[in-house]
Amino acid sequence: MTRKKHIAKWLFYLLALVPVWFLEAAVLRRMPVFGVFPMLLPLAAVAVAVLEGSAVGTGYGLAVGILCDAVYYGTGGSMTIGLALVGAAAGLITQYALRQNFFGYILCAGGSLAALDTLRVLRRLLGGTAQLEPLLKIALPEVFWSLLFAPVIYLLFRLVHRRVGGLALM
Repeated sequence: MTRKKHIAKWLFYLLALVPVWFLEAAVLRRMPVFGVFPMLLPLAAVAVAVLEGSAVGTGYGLAVGILCDAVYYGTGGSMTIGLALVGAAAGLITQYALRQNFFGYILCAGGSLAALDTLRVLRRLLGGTAQLEPLLKIALPEVFWSLLFAPVIYLLFRLVHRRVGGLALM
């Protein structure tokens, strides 16, 4: 793959992130369901990891993680590392254990959201800033509310993947 195609591929994937980010930040932030907002940016990182593999998933997860740390409150840089690891894991799991299709994506997306929220809950529990019950009343609905948007996000990134090809960027 030529350098020009590498740049175009990354550009298309980054441009696909813009409507996801807009939907999350500008639209859904105004409509909480059960007091929670969905996390769509991690779903985008998982989609690219599932479609492209672990190396690209790690890089894209890193980029999306930086964006998450910039827009999510109180992450302290954890989303950058977390989404890079999520991208690597989702890419590896769908390359070797699951198929690189919608079913594999849903399983990885659900597992990734659950893992990210588990780490957030544990950080607040160990820090003594909150009790378990209120944290779970936020984390569980957040995972399910986020997963409702997973098919749309997968479709968007699947369309981009078909447009720019499936060759690895590394």
